[in-house]
Amino acid sequence: MVRLYPQTVRRVDVSLGNRSYAIRIGSGLLARLGRECARLSLGKKCAIITDTMVGPLYAKAAVRSLAKAGFEPVVLMVPAGEKAKSIATVQSCYDRLAAHRLERRSFIVALGGGVVGDLAGFVAATYVRGISFVQVPTTLLAQVDSSVGGKVGVNLKAGKNLVGAFYQPRLVLCDLDTLKTLPMREFRAGMAEVIKYGIICDAGLFSRLEKSMTKLMARETGLLSGVIARCCEIKAEVVSQDETEGGLRAILNFGHTIGHGLEAISQYGKYLHGEAISIGQVAAARLSHRLLNLPLAEVQRVRDLFAAAGLPVELDLSTPKVRALVAAMRLDKKVTEGEIKFVLARRIGAVEFGQRVPTSLLRELLGKRLLPEI
Repeated sequence: MVRLYPQTVRRVDVSLGNRSYAIRIGSGLLARLGRECARLSLGKKCAIITDTMVGPLYAKAAVRSLAKAGFEPVVLMVPAGEKAKSIATVQSCYDRLAAHRLERRSFIVALGGGVVGDLAGFVAATYVRGISFVQVPTTLLAQVDSSVGGKVGVNLKAGKNLVGAFYQPRLVLCDLDTLKTLPMREFRAGMAEVIKYGIICDAGLFSRLEKSMTKLMARETGLLSGVIARCCEIKAEVVSQDETEGGLRAILNFGHTIGHGLEAISQYGKYLHGEAISIGQVAAARLSHRLLNLPLAEVQRVRDLFAAAGLPVELDLSTPKVRALVAAMRLDKKVTEGEIKFVLARRIGAVEFGQRVPTSLLRELLGKRLLPEI
């Protein structure tokens, strides 16, 4: 349930027993970072892990807020981009945390997008066998998805997020003001995760997005705040029921199997995550039509909504690239005994996980443009 607080700050609770935490969504929250951390009874020493894009914009404000609340922050800057999610970067962070004498009661602040959140969370989960961390997501994608739920990790050459852990943050602060400096391409990429929530769980949200996409892309704060809160609420409900992806949580991976494969075969450089999963979700919709009888009209609605957000919806692969993509999907961490499992939709708002897709059908689908005119 979304709760409203003074100054239009929304709160969504993630209920996980003694690992429960709040997600706060509103404007001006970065200035309250120190005050919010003080409520958690954390140690004085802390590290802000950020990247070379976000750090110059927001690190000083984070340091100022934490210092004002009595903390002793240090800033760890990592390169921007997916390639920073590596074991080498993790090692560098460990060394710097040790040099600054962070200890068991210290904590980490993840200030940035999904890459920073995943990296910083993994560092927090493993440094001195686990210290607290706080998520301060600065991208739309991170605010609605990657900062919530406790999946942290890094990539290997073989595939995305193959090394990681389930490790929950103590708090998530979504400052809507940070979205004002987000490049349009990054904002569009985040919208791919927003649309996903409508497909997997909430037909009403999907319809709302269809009606208001133009205003959302203009970043109207009031409308955006409600949509972000609804996405967080859906993810909180799913995670509360299945924290470690034993079943239901798999629905959050709609479109991600193909999307992660695309990222891997392009060496994490050509596509942003949201762009790759946009293509993946359109492909999953078409697979859903073939295997679960998702109506063609709904396949078209899915395609049209991603297109309305300015996201890619098609892919034209050569035969060697199709083979490489299928091989990359077989390395996905959701593969069971070598079998690729998919999340597919029966209708917009209702999906099923663990669906088997014949390799022949995958190759047929991927060997041509993903969604020709219907």
